[in-house]
Amino acid sequence: MNTLKVDVAVIGAGSAGLVAYRAARSHGQRVLLIEDGPYGTTCARVGCMPSKLLIAAAEAAHAAAGAARFGVQAGPVRIDGTAVMARVRAERDRFVGFVLDQVERIPAAERLRGHARFIDRQRLQVGDDTVVEAGRIVIATGSRPQLPAALRGAGPLVLTSEQVFDWTALPSSVAVVGTGAIGLELGQALHRLGVRVALFGHGRIARLSDPVLQEYAVACFGAELDLRLNADILEGRRDGGAAVLRWRAADGSERDERFDFILAAAGRVPNVDRLGLEHSGLELDQRGVPRFDPHTMRCGDSAIFIAGDASNERPLLHEATGQGRIAGDNAGGYPRSLPGMRQEALAIVFSDPQIAQVGRDWDTLRRDGSRFATGQVSFENQGRSRVMLQNRGILRIYGEYGSDRFLGAEMIGPRAEHLAHLLAWACQSGMTVAQMLAMPYYHPVIEEGLRTALRDLQEQLLHGLPEIEHCADCTPGI
Repeated sequence: MNTLKVDVAVIGAGSAGLVAYRAARSHGQRVLLIEDGPYGTTCARVGCMPSKLLIAAAEAAHAAAGAARFGVQAGPVRIDGTAVMARVRAERDRFVGFVLDQVERIPAAERLRGHARFIDRQRLQVGDDTVVEAGRIVIATGSRPQLPAALRGAGPLVLTSEQVFDWTALPSSVAVVGTGAIGLELGQALHRLGVRVALFGHGRIARLSDPVLQEYAVACFGAELDLRLNADILEGRRDGGAAVLRWRAADGSERDERFDFILAAAGRVPNVDRLGLEHSGLELDQRGVPRFDPHTMRCGDSAIFIAGDASNERPLLHEATGQGRIAGDNAGGYPRSLPGMRQEALAIVFSDPQIAQVGRDWDTLRRDGSRFATGQVSFENQGRSRVMLQNRGILRIYGEYGSDRFLGAEMIGPRAEHLAHLLAWACQSGMTVAQMLAMPYYHPVIEEGLRTALRDLQEQLLHGLPEIEHCADCTPGI
């Protein structure tokens, strides 16, 4: 048995793991990066980048098909599915190549291939023949798509989002199970590229929590897409060369439908179940994830840290790198464990119209008992939006009574990715609604819609006071 002794072992060479490795190494520590899967990060190989490549192709097709609305006659649109997927794969491989170049620059003595399992809090079994003794350990093992058991009867015809980008041509039909960010993005993109798509969901669209926006989302996306909401998925099976999906509709009836493929987009699960965490002595939550301090990423009172999707906190790339930096820095500087900078919540769905959430959403504010007002603007008659014929959506922003502080936002609308960044910066800076209104707004731009919503919010904060609780000062005669 080969034994390696290091100061810090990082399990996982994805986005969080690579950042944690560099942060720990900056302290002059001996660091070992352990990986049992392909290098290249989830984002580059099967996530953010290839999905945006497919969406970009869909946007081009949609723009060409809608050019006549501007008086521009583009002619019949013909989609070459083979060419679309060739570009997706080629550019995907290019992005992966950039990551592989970074990995290759890591000294070979500081990289180890193999699956790691805990022997105890400071020892890992890697593969069959190596034990790693580490003073500190960072868990950065990422996540994987969840494949519902009911769909497994379809065999190779049921796919996850990670397999879509290996297609060499576009199929003729796909059932998408899940209306979260991944299901909505890929479902709409495939639909606009000429694929017959049905989206099955049993929850919210893109996890929007504001009831006004959830109702709008159903109407907005339902006008374009075949949404099968409140559907209970009963079974996926293979029938010759077709995948058959059986589901129970909202009216209680059970139905079968044939598709080329079933795409499971029912969320992701953290890769912690095969780490042997039962040998670590760590306290685990109901999903088997170690309980940790979100400011230091330290697990309990141990010298074990966690980062990225494995933490199951905010499974987004910018959060993974932020957590990786904190975990790696604290592992490298152990025994001191300092709170790191956690960024304001920011999530974006690259549908059309786009969806975004910033700061505290409606559910969080209600759950916390916050006293807040809501400002709103519709993009349907907003100037710049109508000019571009992208006038769909609503922005809802939340402010705190008393302090006038901006708390968060949820939105559906054009260029929401840019509005969301402005709002995230304002939220993280602790700006008030008045301070946000004092910023410059050009004309004509989408951001003028934000100004309208801020003015509405300010009016609500000034005059739309919430009903106050009964108290001694409010009784008759006082």
